Amino acid sequence: MLITDQGELGRALEHHISIVWPDAECRVHSPLRAGRLPSAFSAIGYDAVVLDDRCDAGRGELWLANLLHRPDFPPVLYLGPADAELARRVLEQGAIDCLVRERIDHRRFAAVLRDAVQRRRQELALLRTQARAEELARFGNVTILGHRCIRRLASGGTSQVYLAESERAGELVVLKVLRETGDQDGDQERSQALWARFLQEYELISGIRHPNVVRIHDLGIADDHAYLAMEYFARGDLRTRLARRLEPAQALHYLEQMASALEAVHGVGVLHRDLKPGNVMLRNDDSLALIDFGLAKRTDLTIEMTGAGEIFGTPYYMSPEQGHGKPLDARSDLYSLGIVFFEMLTGRKPYQAATPMNVIYLHANAPLPVLQDELAVYQPLLDRLIAKEPEARFGSATELLDAIAALRARHGAA
Repeated sequence: MLITDQGELGRALEHHISIVWPDAECRVHSPLRAGRLPSAFSAIGYDAVVLDDRCDAGRGELWLANLLHRPDFPPVLYLGPADAELARRVLEQGAIDCLVRERIDHRRFAAVLRDAVQRRRQELALLRTQARAEELARFGNVTILGHRCIRRLASGGTSQVYLAESERAGELVVLKVLRETGDQDGDQERSQALWARFLQEYELISGIRHPNVVRIHDLGIADDHAYLAMEYFARGDLRTRLARRLEPAQALHYLEQMASALEAVHGVGVLHRDLKPGNVMLRNDDSLALIDFGLAKRTDLTIEMTGAGEIFGTPYYMSPEQGHGKPLDARSDLYSLGIVFFEMLTGRKPYQAATPMNVIYLHANAPLPVLQDELAVYQPLLDRLIAKEPEARFGSATELLDAIAALRARHGAA
C-alpha cells in the first residue's frame, strides 16, 4: 500500500516496486481524496506500507503513529525530506527505514522492502497456525478464512451481515452470510430457494463495472454456508443525509449518479425494484452506489405485514404499477428514483398515509406533488419521472441523463 497525495510520487513508487516484483499489486491511498483509513483496518492483506511524509497536508508522522498502533499492521517504510532529526523520530516510532523522498536510493529501497516482506510473510504464516486466527475468522457459527470479523452490522431473517476485513480485497468489506445451508434439514425446497436468491444477487451485479454500483469482491461457501463480500461504505446511506433536505445542485448531482447506475443496470437486463434512500450508499468522495439487488428480476413483489405494521418492500417509493402487482419495466425504477429526487429536494416524502395500502393508493391516484419557489425549475423533470402512467415517463435512464444535461445547459449550475 502506498499512502500519498502526490500522484507523480505514487507512479514512481509503483515503478520502483515493479522492478523488484513484476507481479506486485499496489494500491495508492490518497488521504486528501479518500479520507482516513478506517480505525478497524489493519492492512492484513498487505506485505508492506510506504508512507509519504507530506500526506494529509503534512501529517505523515501522525499517520505513522496511528498505523503502528494497529494490531498486526504490516511494516511501514517512511519517505520524507533529508532531515536527520525526522529520520530519528520515525525510526524510534517503529518505521523500518526513512528514505529521502526526492532522491530515493533504489537499491536500499528494494533491500528494505525485500527484508520487510519476508518477515511479514513469516509472521502471517505463524499467525495462521494459532488459535487466534480462527477466532478472528469466526462469523457467528461460521469460520470464513481470509476474513477478519470486526463486528456484526445487522441480523435478518435469511442472513447475518458483518463488517469484516478481507485479505483478498485489501480493505474493509460487508460480509453477508446466509443463515441456512444448501442441504438444510426440514423445508429443503425453501432452503434451496433462499440459496438461489442469495446467489442471484451476486450474479446480477458481479458483472457490472460501474462507479455507481456496489463492488462485489467475493462469493464463497464456508462450513456449508454461502457468503458474499461486498464494498463497505463508512458514510452510510442516503437515508441518513435526508434528515434535512439537500441543496438543489447536490440533489441533481445525486440524481445524475443514480440515473447513471440505472443505465448500467438496465443495460444488462436487470430491474432493481427496491430503489430507496436506504439502498443508496455514500462514499468518502461523495459519490453514490446502488446496493441490495435482492429483489431484482423477481416476477412478483409481495408486501408482508408484521404485527407492528412494518412492511417489506417499502411502498413510499413504489411505482403505481409495482404497488398493484402489474408487470414492470425500467420506467418503474425511474419512478422510484423520482420519489427519491423529490425527497432530496424537499426533505419529505410526497405520499404519506396511515397504512401501506393507503400509500399505494396515493401513488396511483393523488395529484403530482408541486415544487415551490426556487425548486420550480425542477418540476418538468419531476413530472416526467413520477407520471402515473409509465408511457408518460422517461423511457430510459439514458433519456433522463439527457434531460439533466439539458437542464444544466439552460440554467447553468442548477
